[in-house]
Amino acid sequence: MREILGITNKLCEALQKKDQDIVNACQLIRSTKAQLLDYRLEGFDSLLKDVTTFCDKYEIEVVKMEDEYVDPKNRRKKTNITNRHHYVVNNFNTVLDMQIQDYERRFNEVTTNLLMLMNCLSPCNSFSAFNKQNLLDLAGMYPYDFNIDEKDKLKYELGHYIYNMKDDTPFANLNGVGDLAKRMVETRKHIDYPLVYRLMKLSLVLPVATASVERSFSSMKHVKTDLRNRMGDGYMNDSCICFVERDLFQQVSVEDVMQRFQKMKSRRQQL
Repeated sequence: MREILGITNKLCEALQKKDQDIVNACQLIRSTKAQLLDYRLEGFDSLLKDVTTFCDKYEIEVVKMEDEYVDPKNRRKKTNITNRHHYVVNNFNTVLDMQIQDYERRFNEVTTNLLMLMNCLSPCNSFSAFNKQNLLDLAGMYPYDFNIDEKDKLKYELGHYIYNMKDDTPFANLNGVGDLAKRMVETRKHIDYPLVYRLMKLSLVLPVATASVERSFSSMKHVKTDLRNRMGDGYMNDSCICFVERDLFQQVSVEDVMQRFQKMKSRRQQL
């Protein structure tokens, strides 16, 4: 389990970042899958060597891999398999297959392609990742948000959009799609390019619906503990917001909080 968690830890940390680059996340997904597959095919011998070294160091008896496996629940019954077969097939491969299947379910080819297509909206390096055909394919993955006429208009709108964005100084040196969407609203470009802006909003929903939600559920474990398991939904929601967005709340002074509560209603004593 230490080896498996070591392989998957990098991807888990990356998905928890709010400003994670999409291309980097896709590359980490592919490399994590590949390493798990390699470990499944070639990792048991190295694991057995480490276990044997550990057992020799602390004088623990090691079973011989070539001997017949004995079921501890029914020692009299013949198993007709070796210890190596039991530990490789029934334990090692089973655990890794569960991990690999879970990654395939969560990060299938469609999801990975969607993430790669989303990256074409990135404004980094003067919109170097822009690709009109990929963005049209991305719009095709949202049939309920773009009808046939809008998809046809989007093709021409993207041409005007990229031409103007590259020459517009306010859109230089942006760090992500989120910053790009904010700048479009500030400059009222979202009115000139409504279909492109709609595509941006759809793209921004996906990270919020994955990593942000996972972070929120992880935060609930810290807020609603065994000692506070009867917490109401309203209080838990407020506490979770404070915990998840603690970077923002650290900028709020204690004095401002006290004044806020003081003005909510009349109190006998001044806070």
